This record gives sequence, structure tokens and C-alpha cells, in this order.
Amino acid sequence: MSVNFELIIDTPAFEVDMKSGLTTLQGISDATRTIAETLLTEKVPERLTSKSNVRTLLKKNFKGSYGQIFSLEMHDEEAKKKFRKIGGPAFSELMNYFLMESLYLEPDDLSEKAQQQLDSLGDTAEHLTAQLRQSIMINIHDIARKFGHNIQLNFRKNSTEKIEIAKFNEDTSSALEAETDKKPIFIEASIRRLNANTGNGRLQLRDGDNTIPFGFSMIYQYVQLPTKRKFSTNLHHNNGIPEEDWTYLTLEVLPVRIHGDRIIKYIVKGIYE
Repeated sequence: MSVNFELIIDTPAFEVDMKSGLTTLQGISDATRTIAETLLTEKVPERLTSKSNVRTLLKKNFKGSYGQIFSLEMHDEEAKKKFRKIGGPAFSELMNYFLMESLYLEPDDLSEKAQQQLDSLGDTAEHLTAQLRQSIMINIHDIARKFGHNIQLNFRKNSTEKIEIAKFNEDTSSALEAETDKKPIFIEASIRRLNANTGNGRLQLRDGDNTIPFGFSMIYQYVQLPTKRKFSTNLHHNNGIPEEDWTYLTLEVLPVRIHGDRIIKYIVKGIYE
């Protein structure tokens, strides 16, 4: 059983630096296999080997920038059965989710089917995101960092219909240089999204316009129940009402920054009335 994808490197001609192009392709392959193995086995693979039952296979390339078609191959009956249950569209949604989360970007809204699959992973979802943030993301961005070429990953439903999964460029590569502050600060925030299994979500600062990812400084299962309830209660209260009627939580957080000052995530250490 195979599922087709395409990688497009935005170059002005049908050519690309071979070393960086291969590194980027390796990163895309590793990301696809790591996400797939996690979704199909509910375990994050520590190593990817040629003996795995889930592998990627290079296929034909195409003109118009540098385009390369490849497939995700499943050689195990249980893996095939699990993939059919998830389905191609939901699988592409989850690929988008994990790739965006690994770059601290807001993923697209998940369908009910994809959300159920994400919820079933529990803390494994956080482990997968952490795995992607390491050498995989560095390799994906190699051609963007060294040559400024944009990268696009698509899921191919068929020869003509495609679903965009993710884009990578010099801006998204800046997330690879993120650093967490050592000194906590206090913020007032409204909870806009919350994964009840992992504790990850997005918040909006008082007087802020955009949402920012957040997570907890400890494994979510160890967070005290009263704290969890305050987050979920705030989310439900503020949903569907005018912003002027929102209530806010006062949180002690560690900011995660890029370029010294831009905050791309908050690590929650505590909550205060």
C-alpha cells in the first residue's frame, strides 16, 4: 500500500544544489516516516531503518521549480489497516498539525476524525513534536537557509488533486533557534485552544491580537486537577462571546523566544487568582 506526496523546491530553473537538495529531501522523508510510524503504531520511532515496515520511495520528478514525487510505503498488514482507518485526508491534516507545531506555528483546524486520532495519542503527540524539532527540521530547512529557496510539501490525492501540507522558508527556519528564558514573567491571557490530553494549546494576551502556543513545564498528567479545570473553564467561558466580556488567567510563564525578543511560545509554570 502506498500514498503519494510531492516536494517542491522553488527554484528559477529545473535544478537545485545537489547536497542541500538531498539534505532537504532526507528531512522531508524522515518527517513523513516519523509521523506515519507514530500514527500507525502509537509509538515515536527512535531510529528509522531500512527494515521498517513504513518507508518512503522516490518516484518521478517534474518541472516547474524543482519537483519530486515520493510515496509512503506500508508493508505490514496492521499498518495498512490502521492507515485505511485514518484515511488519506485526515493523515495529511495530522502531518500539517505536527509539522506546524514543531515550528511553533498555528496548524489548520482539524476535522473530527483527525482530532480523535490526535487525542488518542496522548503524551505521545508531544514526544513526536519534540522529535521533529531536532535534526529532522534542521535538514528540511537546509536548502532554505543556504540558498533562500522556499519549500512546499503536498499530499497527492490523485494525479490532479493535491492538498498542501506545509511550507518551509527562511522565516520558518528561525524557530530552530528558539531559546527559553531562564526568568519567569507574569501574563494575563485568555485560553483559545486546549488539548485535554497533552495540555498544549494557544492563548491570547489581554489587548493582544494573535494567539500564541503554550504548554506546561511538566508532563500534563501530573498537573493538578484544579489547575486543569481553570484552563478548561476559561476556554469554555470565552468561546462564542464578545472579547470585551472575556475573563483572563494570570499565569507565571517562561517565554520561548527567537531573534532575542519575539515570543513564539509560553511554558506555563503556575497560575494565580
